[in-house]
Amino acid sequence: MKVQYINPFVNAAFSVIEMVMGGQAEKGSLAMRPTFFTSQQCNVITGVTGKIEGQVIYGMSLVTADQIASLMLGQPVRTFDQLAASAIAELANMITGNAMALLSEAGYVCDITPPSIVRGTNVKISMLNVPSLVIPIKIEAGEIEMTVCLQER
Repeated sequence: MKVQYINPFVNAAFSVIEMVMGGQAEKGSLAMRPTFFTSQQCNVITGVTGKIEGQVIYGMSLVTADQIASLMLGQPVRTFDQLAASAIAELANMITGNAMALLSEAGYVCDITPPSIVRGTNVKISMLNVPSLVIPIKIEAGEIEMTVCLQER
């Protein structure tokens, strides 16, 4: 996977997180995975289509998801309900949308699919036999594990 595909997602994630949640984000150690999966409890999956295709997972614990949703909604979230799910999905949409704009500026015209939320651990998703890159993003509310699996069409 090319760094030109990854940097827009990292830049977009930091920008959106700082804008929406008002806090600083810190990048953890990157890791390659031979398959596309997540070990997180709450996952938002967005698809990428166009010149580059694949998927991105924004995974986190349910506690982190509740804290992020609380910040975004301006009220405490005690149970991960439909409103909390909507807030988390919107965060993923904003990050992916901003990354698409950055990819477009670099000559890779792409679009995103509507997000899907998957709850559970050790979720495995088949994805074109393309390795994925895991980018941990540490924020005050916890950690978001952004897993990017993209290839040029």
